[in-house]
Amino acid sequence: MNELASLYFDNAATTSLDERVLEEMLPYLKSNFGNPSSAHSHGRDARAALEKARKKIAGLLNVSPGEIIFTSGGTEADNMAICGAIATYDIKHIITSPIEHHAVLHVAEQLAEKQNIKLSLLDCDKEGRLNMEQLTKLLESEPNSLVSLMHGNNEIGNLNDINKIADLCERHNSYFHSDTVQTMGHYPLDLKTIPIHSLSGSAHKFHGPKGVGFIYINKNKKIDPLIYGGGQERSFRGGTENVAGIIALAKALELSYENQASHAEEILAVKTYFRDQIIKAILGVTFNGLSANLDESLYTILNVSFPPSESNEGMLLFHLDLNGISVSGGSACSSGAQLGSHVLNALGTNPGRENVRFSFSRFNTKAEVDRVIKTLTDLYLP
Repeated sequence: MNELASLYFDNAATTSLDERVLEEMLPYLKSNFGNPSSAHSHGRDARAALEKARKKIAGLLNVSPGEIIFTSGGTEADNMAICGAIATYDIKHIITSPIEHHAVLHVAEQLAEKQNIKLSLLDCDKEGRLNMEQLTKLLESEPNSLVSLMHGNNEIGNLNDINKIADLCERHNSYFHSDTVQTMGHYPLDLKTIPIHSLSGSAHKFHGPKGVGFIYINKNKKIDPLIYGGGQERSFRGGTENVAGIIALAKALELSYENQASHAEEILAVKTYFRDQIIKAILGVTFNGLSANLDESLYTILNVSFPPSESNEGMLLFHLDLNGISVSGGSACSSGAQLGSHVLNALGTNPGRENVRFSFSRFNTKAEVDRVIKTLTDLYLP
């Protein structure tokens, strides 16, 4: 590996743990280790801390604490929302898109195959914009559908108007779930103003630990559990809660909300600088989805399409890794797949080009961007 310090530009896959978050959770890995379901003092202390964290998250999202249910992460939350809504409301039709995270797509496909649920995938154009007219027509023809559409795409950064989607679903008596894993902690979400029925969040996307997340379930649209057990989480999700992780989740979200505007401005400046510098450095560079459109994409993601190169054919990610630069070609959850990115395939991207997702956090700098650009320039020199 390059002797220089390694650089991390894969924040859509996971983010580094904020030191303040680590400090907050450490006591619950050491002295405050009680089971929150236990009646003795150790258990009561853990329960009090857990409920304080729940109340903090609820306050940030402007919902009641009883609407926040802790999970192992975004994937479990997505599965819980979709399976629970189907079972509870006798829904026979799922509407989603071909560029959703597999935590949504795969469960929808399984329900279609095993339970004979009708599955409709919205069309999207070559930049990943969803066909909202098609959504309207589908809801008009089949009300009481389940709609699951993400807020921000984890590979190409496209932002969906979840307010508009929520209004459409409310008008047609349909259940609306949104995977907000990439936007939680990065965009303000006031759930009192959005008629959304459930959404998912995961701590490790906003500088919390891995293995803990939550689902918001609107109190007027409760759903059946996915995991049964000892009645934890108000019987919505069985299993002893990850107390230390939940404490950390709440702290990470609190820190994100405290400085959201300034963090967004700083990260967007780094992304914009990267976009402008890569255009200058390498002839023929383009961008996938809307990731280069600063108004319609996540400020944390830039998906770059590189021109063919004999020296880098199929090896650009490998060469960047050798130079101490961590990036990805798509979702980390699919990194072992041999078929490439299902998102980029749905957009019809040119298979002869190398596609790299650069994703940013508040810990990235323009100086780091300069080093990445220099490395890429060297790799593309004839």
